[in-house]
Amino acid sequence: MRTSKISQETSKLLNATALSPRRSTRTSISRFAHNGSVKKEDSEEPLDIEDVIPSRKRKRPTPRRAAKQSPSKTTVKTEIEETVTFSPAKERKVRKPARKVKNEETGDIEIHPPNDWAEVYAVVKEMRTSGAAQHAAVDTMGCDKLAQEQVTPKIKRYHTLTALMLSSQTKDTTNFQAMNRLYTELPPHKEGAPGGLTLENILAVDPKLLNELIWAVGFHNNKTRYIKATAEILRDQYDGDIPDTIEGLMGLPGVGPKMGYLCLSSAWGRHEGIGVDVHVHRITNLWGWHKTKGPEESRLALQAWLPKELWHEINWVLVGLGQTVCLPVGRKCGECELGLRGLCKAAERGKVTVGRKLKEERIKEENGTLLKEEVVKSEVMEGEMVVNANPEEDAKREDV
Repeated sequence: MRTSKISQETSKLLNATALSPRRSTRTSISRFAHNGSVKKEDSEEPLDIEDVIPSRKRKRPTPRRAAKQSPSKTTVKTEIEETVTFSPAKERKVRKPARKVKNEETGDIEIHPPNDWAEVYAVVKEMRTSGAAQHAAVDTMGCDKLAQEQVTPKIKRYHTLTALMLSSQTKDTTNFQAMNRLYTELPPHKEGAPGGLTLENILAVDPKLLNELIWAVGFHNNKTRYIKATAEILRDQYDGDIPDTIEGLMGLPGVGPKMGYLCLSSAWGRHEGIGVDVHVHRITNLWGWHKTKGPEESRLALQAWLPKELWHEINWVLVGLGQTVCLPVGRKCGECELGLRGLCKAAERGKVTVGRKLKEERIKEENGTLLKEEVVKSEVMEGEMVVNANPEEDAKREDV
């Protein structure tokens, strides 16, 4: 029987498929891997999987390529790169807070200050004297500024103590108004005596009237009792004057460490501690100088490392900054030199970016104004030279 050409080719393909070896599958590979070895027909030595199943991946010789030259930007330095040297990451200073360090020689525990505190403090003091924070309420209405000048030193010290007792939880502007009312409306203790804020007048005044005079300050009811009780202690124990020690001042009703150290410094000129209020506590924690829970902890932390010659002024410096720039709510980071110079870890980046752009524009405008003034001056000088020129005199000089 004759077969067609198509059927003959089909039979050839079937025969070739039947004679070809079966392909190894993943199942068979896993079986060999599980057994760990296979045996040859003529030998009992174990075989690796690679001896039975050839590797599917063919190793192709990798042609050698000519190494490309590095781009020109790595070999050619720009003008900025030539003038600025970048230090490696390991050499860059890491900002560290105040910390305890053991002295290897003596074995004592020493308090090391924050590594950038001096630069930060210098910038803030510059802001307080000639920058954005130079006009603060504490400069004119602080407790050390409210005592009257025309009174005796003894009465002046009492004014300072009273202003500090009224200042707790109260703004400087409100405290200023309350002190003025005491100066002008407090009645005299007897006929013919002067009125105003004196120890004798406080002892004689009715508590209800005193409370009405200071009603604007915070916790005025408590402060009325404190002021009356303090007046009796000063009369009986200190001969009408205020104590000249921190223990004596803190023994008065309503007087804590902050008031005591500020009063000791302002009234007696003795700087034995730091007066830390909410501004000093808040700002130093924002800077990362320490992590404290309250003003008293901040005071102890600062006194452990801050140079003693700065104990008196740090309250004035930081309170003024907190009243003008580093506000409790709505901080003006774009106007603060610490944020603009990258020295404040708590600065808001968006405000700093805007502040830097405004500062650049202001500098450009100032430079442009100066340039115009110089051009005008030069033109005026040239005009004066032309006007003052006298050709007749020049001719006479030539004839001579």
